[in-house]
Amino acid sequence: MTADIWLPLPPEEIEGLPKGPNYLFWDGGDDGGQEFPGDPADCVFYVVPYMRPAGTGIRPLERMRALRVVQTLSAGTDAVEPGLRHLPPGVLLCNARGVHEASTAELALTLVLASLRGVPGFVRDQDRGRWGGGFHPALADRNVLIVGYGAIGAAIEDRLVPFEVARVTRVARSARTTPRGPVHPLTDLPALLPDADVVILSTPLNETTRGLADAEFLARMKDGALLVNVARGGVVDTGALLAELERGRITAALDVTDPEPLPAGHPLWQAPGVLISPHVGGPTSAFRPRAERLLTGQLHRFVNHEPLANVVLTTGAAGV
Repeated sequence: MTADIWLPLPPEEIEGLPKGPNYLFWDGGDDGGQEFPGDPADCVFYVVPYMRPAGTGIRPLERMRALRVVQTLSAGTDAVEPGLRHLPPGVLLCNARGVHEASTAELALTLVLASLRGVPGFVRDQDRGRWGGGFHPALADRNVLIVGYGAIGAAIEDRLVPFEVARVTRVARSARTTPRGPVHPLTDLPALLPDADVVILSTPLNETTRGLADAEFLARMKDGALLVNVARGGVVDTGALLAELERGRITAALDVTDPEPLPAGHPLWQAPGVLISPHVGGPTSAFRPRAERLLTGQLHRFVNHEPLANVVLTTGAAGV
């Protein structure tokens, strides 16, 4: 059996790949009518295509009977997890921790500043040739709550600190301590939300976080607070958010939505106080070099039989 490794980046363009494996390029498209670059049964290490329509990346999984590793190029693994049931026990699922922190944190800060300082309104005024003024809140002296304090959440805090925020409060699945201060468990959210001027969602999408920002969550946010979602659209209850936006009680900045892509005519497009970007937190010029470093590091570990980084789960384990 040939030991194939499928990559969504052309292998000849990636410096430092280990010698030995047979590298095949597949980015999720049909190259000249060829569905796959080789026989999925021969693939031992599969790097999932990045930023493809839902379902694309899991198409070959049910035929990958020799597979040992599934590596995503996204921070979240929710898009590929439905396909794991087709795999034999013992396959490792690894995420792209270290690839998206800089880009996603940059966008989170961009959405916060643009929303607070009224940039969408300035752009609309520019289109009309109108010179409008007004008073807008600053990020300085605001209390910021980060829900999902992993690598991306920590990178967001790194970028908030120079803006003289009053306080950053951190929330994750479970409590822990960090050099910057305590991380609260999700169960503390009801008590923490009323004090936050800005709530940033950067949590993975899973059974615990799906619909986390529901009507009760949003109702606990203070009047005039800003909700920023750079996580997954399903973390927010869209109907509940629309109700709060229509009342004008809070504002929102969303890089992800539910549904996604957001269809034309959806009420979110015209909701008051909302800024929408089309899921662009990760795909920037910072992606490619970091993705290549991740892949070369992982593949060297793989061929040298060393423990892989970023292992999220193993198929066949309890609950998988």
